[in-house]
Amino acid sequence: MGHIIDDETIEYVGILAKLELKEEEREAAKKDMGRMLDYIDKLNELDTDNVKPVSHVFPVHNVFREDVVEHGDDRENILKNAPEKKDGAFKVPKTVE
Repeated sequence: MGHIIDDETIEYVGILAKLELKEEEREAAKKDMGRMLDYIDKLNELDTDNVKPVSHVFPVHNVFREDVVEHGDDRENILKNAPEKKDGAFKVPKTVE
């Protein structure tokens, strides 16, 4: 416990995260990282031998509905909203040269 994070570690993490930290931000990050590592150590003290691994707290089954096409062939109605149309499709300005 009581992890001490050095300046090199904070510098390395900053490079990986593409962060430019000011001196006071580095000091705060060192303290935060130390507290996180202390908390992880505390969690590792827990006896989880008889705990079954789960991917979700509640039993979740497939919650997706069937993908059913409804009104997918109503091109005439859909194109009524188009400011311009061509060959049964929306006509839009060219965006790529």
